Amino acid sequence: MKNLFCFNLFIILLSLQLSYAQNNATDIPMNSSNWEIHKGTSTFETFDNKETLLLNGKAFVKNKQFSNGTIEVDVYANKNRSFAGIIFRKQQNTMEEVYMRLHKSNQADAIQYSPTYNEEPTWQLYKEYQANVTFKNKGWNTLRIEVNSNTAEVFINDEKMLTLDNLRTANNNGEIGLFSLFNNRFSNFRFTSKEVTSKEVTSKPNKETQNKKESNLISQWNITKAFPFIEDELSFNSFSKKKFATVTTENSGLLPFSKFIKKPSSGNFEKNKEVYAVASTSIESNNNQVRLFSFDYSDKIIVYLNGTAIFSGNNAFRSKGLQYQGHIDINANKLYLNLKKGKNTLHCAVIDKANGWGLIGKLE
Repeated sequence: MKNLFCFNLFIILLSLQLSYAQNNATDIPMNSSNWEIHKGTSTFETFDNKETLLLNGKAFVKNKQFSNGTIEVDVYANKNRSFAGIIFRKQQNTMEEVYMRLHKSNQADAIQYSPTYNEEPTWQLYKEYQANVTFKNKGWNTLRIEVNSNTAEVFINDEKMLTLDNLRTANNNGEIGLFSLFNNRFSNFRFTSKEVTSKEVTSKPNKETQNKKESNLISQWNITKAFPFIEDELSFNSFSKKKFATVTTENSGLLPFSKFIKKPSSGNFEKNKEVYAVASTSIESNNNQVRLFSFDYSDKIIVYLNGTAIFSGNNAFRSKGLQYQGHIDINANKLYLNLKKGKNTLHCAVIDKANGWGLIGKLE
């Protein structure tokens, strides 16, 4: 009996020890031996009695992988236009990013989630994953992300601000690091690895599923690769004989181009050169008729029906004023398509520079 008690006690203590080891945070000191600067500028220095990293670019923790758990970092207050955040599950040039826009304190887009494909951020495509936050204007703000399978929760100074119910990249593990644009100071980076915890699943369909069932979303497109955009040279004849590959949209109907094709110029925000790709779909019609095409795009578009240009538009960031974000909304644009009997082809040449390259559409 005594031996059995001792054995059971040993098992309990071992389980507690393993649990503690698993959930104990790993601190990553801010010095060059722990961090690899991916691009940009960096300075490791003591500030406010802390080891800090002053960063303009991306930095990754050396020899560490992250799948599920918690990532935290402290960011010094900054009223200047700047972005400061956490990168996780990075594989090659595709990663998840959540960042604070410290100059946007108390505004609707103070924090943003941006899945990044082939070095291209996509925040314009995910307006639903932004939130209003009031940052401290002095001292340190703490950003914490709790990642669990394909979901995450975002906390600022221990207050939950954003729930990401569907992480987009499909990466389930990868590198972890920091992102900054226009210089921010980081300290006290730490992470905890945890097992995935199951969450209760209700029978109520989520918004994305409802949208797909209730509308005629275009869920597959045939797309070309990316080409440099030269306005005077883009025409139907210039791309009609290019090779097309079939891709499937997200459940919402969103086609994020950068997920499938790489730009010849990428990763430099507004310094990128404009590129374009063409997405096409076929529409079968039993007779001559008119159908309504509802759609949106980022940044610019030219729509062709059966080889004829019928629409062009510009939805780029700040194209309609300094505060214009260029977010995608499927009901933003409507075209009446004069379909002929038989096969009709819709081509959308979508031009992009930065911040999110996307297309979404439905046939009413």
